[in-house]
Amino acid sequence: MSNLKKSIIKYSITVAIIIILIAIYVYTTENGIANPYFFPKVSKIKKAFDDSRGLMLENLTASFKLVIPSIIISLIVGIGLGTAMGLNEWVRDSLHPIIYAFSVIPSILLSPFVLFLSPNIGVASIILIVYNTLWATLFATITGIMTIDKRYLDKAKTLELSGVKKFFMVILPAASPSIVAGFINSLRSTFVMLVFAEMYGAQSGMGYFVRINSEYGLYDKVWCGFIFLVVVLVIVMQLFELLKKYILRWTM
Repeated sequence: MSNLKKSIIKYSITVAIIIILIAIYVYTTENGIANPYFFPKVSKIKKAFDDSRGLMLENLTASFKLVIPSIIISLIVGIGLGTAMGLNEWVRDSLHPIIYAFSVIPSILLSPFVLFLSPNIGVASIILIVYNTLWATLFATITGIMTIDKRYLDKAKTLELSGVKKFFMVILPAASPSIVAGFINSLRSTFVMLVFAEMYGAQSGMGYFVRINSEYGLYDKVWCGFIFLVVVLVIVMQLFELLKKYILRWTM
């Protein structure tokens, strides 16, 4: 069976559900069932997309300028601190209660303090995004390293591997399934916090685009921005899923 046929069969139900939802929206808006103010016709949404395409791309670029450094920082801190805690029982026992206490505090509750203490909204947004997405990667790294099969470590000792070489050749590959899974899960929180930060303080980004148009009552552009953001996020998540499969191609 060709890859095209496999894809059609795999996503046939998904496509059918999307078509049904679109058909319901078109039917209710065209026949005046839905509120025309909050639910504009598809033709108006399409016109809004044509008019705002360039502006949405600019705001999307602004969003990625926040999310990319946030992801890099959360990865560095999560994997670095998680490795230290996973390998050293004393460090783990000392830091785990503190880290767990911070991890259960919603980042939204900290947002007033972060916004007040940060030099600008961009730095505040990055801090909130990192704080919101760090924990899944951190705890996944700790768990992944703690559950490494002891035989791998024994073989590394037999081969006289130590230090950086042992970390990159044995520890990191063995813990990578857990680390990557935690990181992929944290991405969803990353985009949720990104939109929140942009909607309640930023002057650019897709969250800001949706908020500012909703304040002006331009719901055709709100829907346009919402659909565009969802499509972009689905594409990004699928790209990371493909990256995950490539990195973990040696697993089942």
